[in-house]
Amino acid sequence: MNRWRFAFSRRWFGYLGVAIVFAAICVALSQWQVARLNETRAANDLIDRNYHSSPAPIREVLPTLRSFSPGQEWRQVTLSGSYLLDKQLLVRNRPFNGEPGFEVLDPLLLSDGSVFIVDRGWVPTGQKQDRPDSIPEPRSGPVSVVVRLQASEPSLAGHTDLPGEVATIRLPDVARLVGKPTYTGAYGLMVSESPSAGTRPTAMPEPVLDEGLHISYAIQWVLFGIMAFFGLWYGIRQEYRMRNADDPDEQERAEERERKRLAKPRSDSDVEDEILEGSSH
Repeated sequence: MNRWRFAFSRRWFGYLGVAIVFAAICVALSQWQVARLNETRAANDLIDRNYHSSPAPIREVLPTLRSFSPGQEWRQVTLSGSYLLDKQLLVRNRPFNGEPGFEVLDPLLLSDGSVFIVDRGWVPTGQKQDRPDSIPEPRSGPVSVVVRLQASEPSLAGHTDLPGEVATIRLPDVARLVGKPTYTGAYGLMVSESPSAGTRPTAMPEPVLDEGLHISYAIQWVLFGIMAFFGLWYGIRQEYRMRNADDPDEQERAEERERKRLAKPRSDSDVEDEILEGSSH
């Protein structure tokens, strides 16, 4: 036991304290990753539930122009009205499958005189200009539209709007351009319309539900915390061997470890290293 007395010194207790603090931090980070995983799962469940929900009238879901809650994102709603053909807007810098392009916003005038912004889809940037070569026009006259709700986007500092274009779908700004009472809590990604136009912009894809690597990271942090104590034990063991290098029993154990090391089959890399070391002398 006296041979291990050094392990109870102030120095090694200090190392133990460092290992405990490090392990505690690792456990906290692991728990944070688990919390992130639970948040991601909850968000995925919400998207999956709302994405496949039964369409409901707009007034039942959004009773006022400013109504919207995060739990309503991707909820399907039905609209009836006529597109304001002269108020169409393009949202620039919207890549799709690695290709630059625009999203097409068409304000829909509802029967009560309010306007709801419908994102009808995506169009590519033109071959010889910064605007689309062509934009599928919405149908004129009364239409019934099904959309999935999306929250108003934040503004982008340093970006200005151009005639017929906006940098982001910030609904209060869009409402000013439309010039009529407009829903500013949410806009909608078009699912379908009836009667439908001959062609439409490319529909926005279904969101990919991915839990990410949170559980892997959580396990890794736990392993890092455990490794701290293995490192502590390794350091103590190495110092024990150095302090007792002259002890016959320890010398015998050292010789046994060396015999086991030499008895192990050598890999190709070990042979190559020996050749290289020999050629360097």
